[in-house]
This record gives sequence, structure tokens and C-alpha cells, in this order.
Amino acid sequence: MKMTVITVGKIKEKFFADAIKEYEKRLSKYCQLKIVEVSDEKAPETLSDREMELVKDKEGERILAKIKDTQHVITLEIKGGQMTSEAFSERLSVLALHGASDIVFVIGGSLGLSDAVIKRSNEALSFSKMTFPHQLMRVVLLEQIYRAMRIRAGEPYHK
Repeated sequence: MKMTVITVGKIKEKFFADAIKEYEKRLSKYCQLKIVEVSDEKAPETLSDREMELVKDKEGERILAKIKDTQHVITLEIKGGQMTSEAFSERLSVLALHGASDIVFVIGGSLGLSDAVIKRSNEALSFSKMTFPHQLMRVVLLEQIYRAMRIRAGEPYHK
């Protein structure tokens, strides 16, 4: 199974980078993982609605340029569906069974995802109704993918 995480922005804090490296190492046993960073759009703190859309659109173009037509795209969105770790593991198994074994997870920037990225998405996933920094979300996503892989393999990580 191939998994790609496309994310806006770079990891700045060493503790996040260390956690990501650890999960990349752990996941190498279960899947082929690739992390793709696209640059975030520089913007002032206060933006009009139109300016926010322009920022998301520019970041969205960068994201979409990294996605192949054949890939199954799961966007991380507050309004996405929520599921247990066991259900997430089962969902990944079902996707693989039905030939969608090249999965892309997309984590947007601080303003979220563009309409074009949301439209390209095959499904939306939410880890919470709360907002998380995208750097932390990358760690959480990798941990959940790792947990899902362990559950699929019948290993005791999920307890």
C-alpha cells in the first residue's frame, strides 16, 4: 500500500520533526510512505474573505499539482466524517481491497483547503471538531495511520 501525505508548510519545531521521523520509521514496515510539503502562501494576520480565498486557491494549486488522477484522496477537514481507529483501519483495508491502494492524505494550511482541493477529494476525514496546528496534525495523522496498520496486522498497538 502506498500512502502520501501532502501538507502545506514546513515543520519548524524539532519535537514535531522527531515524532514524524519516528512514525515514518515505524510505518516503513507496513506501507510505502511519502511526505510532500508544499509552500504556504505568505499572508498578513488580517485578511478579507476574498484575500483568504486567494491564499487557499494558491496553496490549493500547489497541492493539486502533486496529486495523480489515479490516487484516492482523503482530505483532513473539520467538517469531515469522524470514525474510531478501528473503523479507520477497516476503511483503509476496504480501499486496498477495492484497488485504491495509492492513498493521499491532504492537510491544508492555516486557512484550510481550497474549494478545488475539496472538490478533488474522494472523502473528507475529521479527527475532531477542534482546530489543530497543521504541524501537530501531521503527527496525529501519522500516528493514526500507524495504529491502523497495526490493527490490520492483528498486532496489539490499539489497546
